Amino acid sequence: MGTVLLVALAVAVAAVVTTGLVRAGRREAQAEEARLAEQARRQARRSLDTVWAMNDRQFEEYVAELCRRDGCTDVKRVGGAGDLGADVTGRLPDGRRLVIQCKRYARHRTVGSRDLQTFNGTARAEHRADAPVFVASCVFTKPARAFAARHGLCLIDVDLLGFWNSGTPLTSFLDLDIGRSGTNRKLHPDHD
Repeated sequence: MGTVLLVALAVAVAAVVTTGLVRAGRREAQAEEARLAEQARRQARRSLDTVWAMNDRQFEEYVAELCRRDGCTDVKRVGGAGDLGADVTGRLPDGRRLVIQCKRYARHRTVGSRDLQTFNGTARAEHRADAPVFVASCVFTKPARAFAARHGLCLIDVDLLGFWNSGTPLTSFLDLDIGRSGTNRKLHPDHD
């Protein structure tokens, strides 16, 4: 009788342990599934096709998210009517004041020097920017690049945006010689 009771107790304990392990395995599988889904969502959001599909506000939020990812603090999306050229503000990891103007244009468009002149006129004077950055989902014209180089503006065009999306930190772009880098050729609307 004692042996039967001992075997029954061992079977019951084994059943409880097995049930607990199965449940833990299911929870772990669900957590992994959720992690992979989140990773896929982030990766999809980082694709440039997704960027071009965003509206202006979503693009500004996305740029703010990239800044946060790169260790910027006090990051805010402030774009809208009357923003005086500041769509995103914050502080770089070293404490410098960051002011970003965002232009989410179709891939075949360009940003000209007039937009940069307007931004330059307000970034430092109105917003006290130590690091004025202009982010565009297209390319900048040659005169725009020359203007930016003369006035110390950081330009992130579609090519650099691709690198930023892929993990290159924002601070890597701040000291680029924008007058000598990149391209100012328009992309065809169907260009990959």
